[in-house]
Order: sequence, then C-alpha cells, then structure tokens
Amino acid sequence: MPRTLFQEIVFTVIMVFFMVYAMICYNMSLAMGNLSNAVFLGAFKELLIMGPIAILLDMLIAGPLAKKCTFKIFNPDETNPIFIILSISVFSVIFMCPLISLVATILFKGGILQREIVAIWIKTTILNFPIAFFWQLCFADPVVRRIFGLLFRKQLAD
Repeated sequence: MPRTLFQEIVFTVIMVFFMVYAMICYNMSLAMGNLSNAVFLGAFKELLIMGPIAILLDMLIAGPLAKKCTFKIFNPDETNPIFIILSISVFSVIFMCPLISLVATILFKGGILQREIVAIWIKTTILNFPIAFFWQLCFADPVVRRIFGLLFRKQLAD
C-alpha cells in the first residue's frame, strides 16, 4: 500500500487508468450496441477528459471516505491486511461509481439541464456498478498493486 503522498498519487493514477479506461470501453460498447476495435481507440479520447476528473474525485472524496469507512470497521494493527485492501477497494467502488457516473451523465449523456438527468444518472450507476465492482476486485486492484509493487519495490522493502 502507498506510504507517501507521491506513492498515493502514482497508485491513484495507475488505478484510474485501469478502472476508467475499462469502464469507458464498457459504456461505449453499450452505447454502440457492440464491442469493436473502434471502442478501444475511442476510449482513449474520453479518458483524457474522465481520467483527471476521476483522479481528483478519488484523491479528494472517494479515497478518504473509503479509508475512513474501512478503519471504522477494521483495526489495522489487528486485522489481516487483505481485509483492509478488500474493504478499501469495495468502498472505493461504492463511492466512485455514483460520482463518476454523474460526471459521465453530465458530460456525455445530455448535460445538467435535461429533465431526466437524475433518472439517467441512476440508470448509469446501476449499469456500471456490477462491472466496476467485479473489474476492481478481480482485475484492476491485483494488477495495479503488482505494478505499484514493482515500481516501488525498494521503498516498500525498507
């Protein structure tokens, strides 16, 4: 787990890339009605917009809330670290999915002035949540932790 602010920022940037890019691909394929190579390329354009927003939301809102909720449940001195990692991951999805779904609704699904914004936001969150949850726990978190561990091998060993 990250130990410094710099490590936290690096971890967040890598995680955002894996999570946001995958979720953009998922949402684009839903909108197009199928998955094609064009989705993978087009997602990079949207990632340029959504990535920085997701980093800010995670660093300022979702990350601190996920840790606060986790440490209300678990004592880090007495708990197996895997439970803390899983709890932070679960709470991150719980907080990030509605937040980033709201941003996507505003930016890509008709804007804030449309009459059905709340319904579209709720539908987007409901469609995104199971995929984000599965992707985070089964793929993104293990891969990002491995990459992070390789990048900061020396610092984490000290």
